Amino acid sequence: MNRMIYHMSPAETWQEAVQAGIYRGTADDLRDGFIHFSTAEQIAESARRHRAGQTGLVLIAIESARLGDGLKWEKSRGGALFPHLYGALDPAEAASVRPLPLGPDGEHAFPPLDP
Repeated sequence: MNRMIYHMSPAETWQEAVQAGIYRGTADDLRDGFIHFSTAEQIAESARRHRAGQTGLVLIAIESARLGDGLKWEKSRGGALFPHLYGALDPAEAASVRPLPLGPDGEHAFPPLDP
């Protein structure tokens, strides 16, 4: 199943990964042992639950098929399948990296997302 999946990262963490040529994830990802991704349908709720009020984030889009066997779809919130990457990510795999600002309502303002 090839679809666009999304990951939120502090911009500084992502920039360090780009310079190093490898992204191992955020502190949450390192703690959990995999890089957390969400689908277009899941990402806004993931932001509300796990990144509420955080500024300085970027939204990274990746084509799921580019991640190979390290990508696992696992049950999480409400039994829904979430994409989890077991292993590091080559930042060059990103289809796009866009700022994820907070809107006037305090929620993250997402750009249009590809399913």
